[in-house]
Amino acid sequence: MGTSVCNGMLAVGTLHPTEREKDPEYWRQQAQETLRDALRLQHLNQNVAKNLILFLGDGMGVSTVTAARILKGQLQHRKGEESLLEMDKFPYVALAKTYNTNAQVPDSAGTATAYLCGVKANEGTVGVSASVTRDRCNTTKGQEVTSILRWAKDEGKAVGIVTTTRVTHATPSAAYAHSANRDWYSDGEMPLDALEGGCKDIARQLVENIPDIEVILGGGRKYMFPRNTSDVEYPQEERHRGTRLDGKDLVQAWHDTKPAGKVAKYVWHRRELLALNLSRVDFLLGLFEPGDMVYELDRNNETDPSLSEMVAVAIRMLQKNPRGFFLLVEGGRIDHGHHEGKAKQALHEAVELDRAVGLAGRLTSPHDTLSVVTADHSHVFTFGGYTPRGNPIFGLAPMQSDVDRKPFTSILYGNGPGYKIVGGERENVSAVDFAHANYQAQAAVPLRQETHGGEDVAVFARGPMAHLLHGVHEQNYIPHAMAYAACIGTNRAHCSSAARPAATASLLPVLLLLLLLLC
Repeated sequence: MGTSVCNGMLAVGTLHPTEREKDPEYWRQQAQETLRDALRLQHLNQNVAKNLILFLGDGMGVSTVTAARILKGQLQHRKGEESLLEMDKFPYVALAKTYNTNAQVPDSAGTATAYLCGVKANEGTVGVSASVTRDRCNTTKGQEVTSILRWAKDEGKAVGIVTTTRVTHATPSAAYAHSANRDWYSDGEMPLDALEGGCKDIARQLVENIPDIEVILGGGRKYMFPRNTSDVEYPQEERHRGTRLDGKDLVQAWHDTKPAGKVAKYVWHRRELLALNLSRVDFLLGLFEPGDMVYELDRNNETDPSLSEMVAVAIRMLQKNPRGFFLLVEGGRIDHGHHEGKAKQALHEAVELDRAVGLAGRLTSPHDTLSVVTADHSHVFTFGGYTPRGNPIFGLAPMQSDVDRKPFTSILYGNGPGYKIVGGERENVSAVDFAHANYQAQAAVPLRQETHGGEDVAVFARGPMAHLLHGVHEQNYIPHAMAYAACIGTNRAHCSSAARPAATASLLPVLLLLLLLLC
């Protein structure tokens, strides 16, 4: 199939069905193959999950998943719609209800508390129950809830966090912190009453709450250093300087918490990360940007590792523990791209997360590793307009509006910064470079930041007990199902013998048949 690059955008030359797709037998055989795969799923994988990997696409709603699938295929010079993401290959899919206890459309903090700690919470709070009110430090004490990362650590497993955001951002922080406000990254972002009330900033909790997290990789250097400390990579830029008021060097404090005889390595450069002899490293902290990491499309290949590269290092580190591991992987900037109305940035972030899913699959086995891919929430992102097969995902719909007689892009937002009126009318997109990485797609309602969406999100699962993720669930169910599969946490009565009760039950017909034969 021929392709051409037009206006900086992948354009697909053949928009009609392929010859094989015109043959009904092609679709029948494809369906029968899928049916055979489905029938094989009757033999459930009821092994104990030695390893757990939770991939979280921040803001990766179903429309984002579909658009990312098409983008992935078009990057491979295909039409796109028929392509498969790595997560599409997982045999079990569920839906998760994402609302927070006080919000119909949620935020990333309350949702992170749900899918990591197993309880729903108020928006803006992390690692605490719904009794905690946002910003109210004095409501926190006694309301802390622990995460599946802690449950895994308590059972002797290795644990790790990999993210493309700050390591103190909403998603990763719910794994280790307890805070009435997700934005208390360092004490420099905290109000006086919270400091006087004894609440600790999230960066400090990262170092102190669970000091033996084996792998922490992402951004967020500036929250670890005293105020006005120059950044190692951007020494001239004031906005990247340290933010801490307490004078603490938390990287040094992180080193100091490690047991004697253990090797702890801090890196801030891709070259340092990839040069490590991981067999000689016990603890790894990598902070590659002062704040969030750079979008994948803009990433400096010399200084910053990709999400896939960080995941590969993390898994190899964690696999050294014979008891297994828990790893949280966040593609966190899908969300940021959408908030900015920059669909191209968001979708390339989603494709990179999917690349990390595939890499992790090659480094592990579904025999003993339960992998789950999900999102915390969706966005008001959509694509449509009766586009023909193979239409460039960042391209135009095939017709003009029958109201204002102007063209429009297939991708649109319900609200956001892309709302633009020129001469009293909707902007004519044919006059702009709508395929640019930072193009802000048109939006129906003007907002400085596009908002989250409230619909359910997909949950993809593969590996031991993946079938427990099977229908429409409350989001807080996810870590309970994963913990059950790994025999960690509180619900472990089924772990007293090597065999699962359900596995024994599945053998009963065979045992009865043998008994009849013997008689």
